[in-house]
Amino acid sequence: MKRPLKNALPPLLLAAAALALPLPAAGAARTVPVEQLRPGARHLTATKVILHVIHSSHYQNRPLDDALSSQILDNYLERLDRNRHYFTRADIAGVEPYRHRLDDALSAPRLRIAYDIFKLYRQRVAERSAYAIAALERPFDFAVDEDYRFDRREAAWAAGRAELDEIWRKRVKNDYLNLKLAGKEHEDIARALSERYTRLRDSAAQLDADDVYQTFINAYTTAVEPHTSYFSPRSSENFDISMSLSLEGIGAVLRSDNDYTTVQKVIPGGPAELDGRLRPEDRIIGVGQDESGEIVDVIGWRLDDVVDLIRGKKGSVVRLEVLPEDSGAEGPARLIRITRDEIKLEEQAAKAELIEAADGAKIGALDVPTFYSDFAAQARGEKDFKSTSRDARRLIADLQRQGIAGLLIDLRGNGGGSLLEALEFTGLFIEKGPVVQTRDAAGRIEINRDPDPAIAYGGPLAVLVDRNSASASEIFAGAIQDYRRGVIIGEPTFGKGTVQNIVDLNRYTRSSQENHGRLKTTIAQFFRVSGGSNQFKGVVPDIVMPTARFGADHGERSLDNAIPWAQIEPARYLAAAPPRNIERARQRHEARIADNALFQSLLADMERVYQRGERETVSLLEARRRQEREQAEQKRTELRKQIRQAQGLPPLPEKKDDDPADEATAAKEEETPEEPDLILQESAQILADLLPPRRQTASAAPAADIPLPPTGENEQWGRNE
Repeated sequence: MKRPLKNALPPLLLAAAALALPLPAAGAARTVPVEQLRPGARHLTATKVILHVIHSSHYQNRPLDDALSSQILDNYLERLDRNRHYFTRADIAGVEPYRHRLDDALSAPRLRIAYDIFKLYRQRVAERSAYAIAALERPFDFAVDEDYRFDRREAAWAAGRAELDEIWRKRVKNDYLNLKLAGKEHEDIARALSERYTRLRDSAAQLDADDVYQTFINAYTTAVEPHTSYFSPRSSENFDISMSLSLEGIGAVLRSDNDYTTVQKVIPGGPAELDGRLRPEDRIIGVGQDESGEIVDVIGWRLDDVVDLIRGKKGSVVRLEVLPEDSGAEGPARLIRITRDEIKLEEQAAKAELIEAADGAKIGALDVPTFYSDFAAQARGEKDFKSTSRDARRLIADLQRQGIAGLLIDLRGNGGGSLLEALEFTGLFIEKGPVVQTRDAAGRIEINRDPDPAIAYGGPLAVLVDRNSASASEIFAGAIQDYRRGVIIGEPTFGKGTVQNIVDLNRYTRSSQENHGRLKTTIAQFFRVSGGSNQFKGVVPDIVMPTARFGADHGERSLDNAIPWAQIEPARYLAAAPPRNIERARQRHEARIADNALFQSLLADMERVYQRGERETVSLLEARRRQEREQAEQKRTELRKQIRQAQGLPPLPEKKDDDPADEATAAKEEETPEEPDLILQESAQILADLLPPRRQTASAAPAADIPLPPTGENEQWGRNE
């Protein structure tokens, strides 16, 4: 529910190399001498190659001119000081003469400007660290009614040192209050915060010339387009790990969000997902090893260092101190214990369940968390290798044997995966035809078609999507909508309709001694068979859930420099007749959720979380903070009571420990049942409402009021009316 970060990327395992400053290699503790912060020959060579690749093959080849130079400077300053806690207006005025010179510096290339700006940043971090540590020696008065603005991304730069001192006084006071409310004593608080502020200084001082180069060059690449990014040799290794499903850890996508490490996504099949307590937008503020290792405060740490703490051997335990999404910036925190393991392919596989609608109609629900394929097993010649389309075909057959009247495909949180699998999966529901079009930088258009004329399911169909359904998910949902093969339900999707390619820069250089890293660059754009793109707009559902209002500024629409929506000529495809009773189903849906007390309670809770996420300030008045915590906890407890009551379970036991961060409370929360999936249940009911009055199973010859495979009399060539 948080306001999206500028240039935030769609989910990747542990991806965020381009979102935050890179880190020194794990275990490095030395301070990099200032005189070593200068561009080397390898950086100049890499710059020439990057400019050549972007100019020759990037889908959106923006000219490297003064306008782009201005944006590069803004990006670079934001990457160094995203929350505007270090630079003053005088500092910004000092670098302003470079605003229209960075394009020339890159073209030359002459990169010393970037290093000079970074040296100033490093100096300012050291000054702020010293001020914060000194501030701990003065007592704080928590009876004073004042606010701290913790989100300064849109604030003006501080007028001078005095204003920065005031900002940091409140920052330190807020940090102290958070730990005090968590039950810490003064000595422990002072030690923890002193170590935190020292870490800020040391982290900046350990960044080397490669780190500075990566930060600056990504200020350029994301000014061109947000999905284009450079990976230094060390970051390339982390990227390889992030794309491997054999990673041993907890299975979470993390990003850097100001001073916090935030969970962007929990990976299906990973230990965190199986545990069920770690959720997107939770903030990790501490990490402990094994059952009793000290919880290390990681606020203000660079992302790579936090990832290094969380990674570990299979079977080992990591303990995470987490600020839940709905707790706001002021907490309280909770402790989550997770046993590290591999992310298992079988746990990411499609799953099916049977849902009975209010009037008895059987709806099959097929959950597809990702578009996967075991390419290694396929290469070995194994006949039964796992893939989305293969698993789905088997599950659909099982559901049909149970006499389903309709099928609901659940793509919520599905960030994409294999394009080939998306094509195969679409082919399970259409006989033949194009599925998606691709246009490259030269304007060439390629049409990707259904590779198999066989249909696995020809009955009534609905597709459930949300704001995190992206890429291959949007290709499938868009094709189903264009063919009018099914009804789309949920929230507008992410809007990721572009194609990226990884380029090894060493292929373009003569030196075999230097590693120049890699460039991920956008080379093409996907278009629907109807001619429009999923890019930027996403797939807009036929029936929109009320939860959509909480994600209006989410996804591609929130990114700076995102490639805009576009349209090309439609492909030649055969569409079904439009649904005849969708408006009636929409009206029934709206009336039904309006009368559902639990649904309305969940919406109210989402609204509360959303509003907390929109806040930029927090009170430093201790009594008010305690009251806000108690009210938030009371609302969460009331919601859990409603959930248990709706499921026919006994009430929650009274909580005896006031500290929600202890292990006993965490264990007790585990006993609380999962929230009922009201969105899934309601979507199944919508599909049931779209069935004909006299239902027949999908295995019979259906005469449903929703789209079925097209017949000749309904053919529409290249139209989507």
